[in-house]
Amino acid sequence: MESQRTGAEKQWNASLYDDRHSFVWRFGEEVVELLAPRDGERILDLGCGTGHLTNKIAASGASVVGIDISVDMIEQARILYPQLRFEIADGTSFHFDDPFDAVFSNAALHWIEEQDLVTDCVARALKAGGRFVAEFGGKDNTQQIKGALYRAAEAAGCAVTEEVKFRYFPSIGEYATLLESHGFTVSYAIYFERPTPLEGGANGMKNWLEMFANNTLDGLPPEKRGEVIERAENEMRANLHRDGQWFADYKRIRVVAIKTPS
Repeated sequence: MESQRTGAEKQWNASLYDDRHSFVWRFGEEVVELLAPRDGERILDLGCGTGHLTNKIAASGASVVGIDISVDMIEQARILYPQLRFEIADGTSFHFDDPFDAVFSNAALHWIEEQDLVTDCVARALKAGGRFVAEFGGKDNTQQIKGALYRAAEAAGCAVTEEVKFRYFPSIGEYATLLESHGFTVSYAIYFERPTPLEGGANGMKNWLEMFANNTLDGLPPEKRGEVIERAENEMRANLHRDGQWFADYKRIRVVAIKTPS
């Protein structure tokens, strides 16, 4: 997962990401199946996080490069998979001299606001006829979590600024139009709900908020942080907690697009 670039820079703790949020890359295994990497292909993993899916792709015999803007994530990926190539790179400005057969991305694009720049980079990185395969948050992703968190902050007397609010969650029409405007033909696109079980038992939602909404939480007065989390959990409990398990109200876009030959 690549961190956001603009506004308040998002910080990632790679160890906690792997220990408490492995569902992110485990659900991404289905996206690797959609990618269907082949022996000898050259593939870019955009927003590779700690490299687990990069390694899955490499197991096919493909030559893979993983990139992420988070230094912490890339350092962890290099430790876990020293045989693979990982680079620190910005999703809005990356460049490689040799083109790729495919660009892959899981749970990363929604952290980046400048999607025109990202899509331009992806198009330039691909060979003509190359494919872009991605999954990320779609319209109304985590809407219940987001709303509960902001209302809890307001109830505790805290302001939440636009700079720390959640990022890019387009409709499937918006995203397909963006791809087409950059010379892609969309061959597959689906928008779907995926209520996602969170790790950590009773602390599952707290863990999620501290990892994925940490910019918002870090903007609160320290003495208010616990109160805001508790208020948010109390509001969400009726819809997002059952049988001792917390769930995130994920809505996803999964897409395959082909770079149209010039």
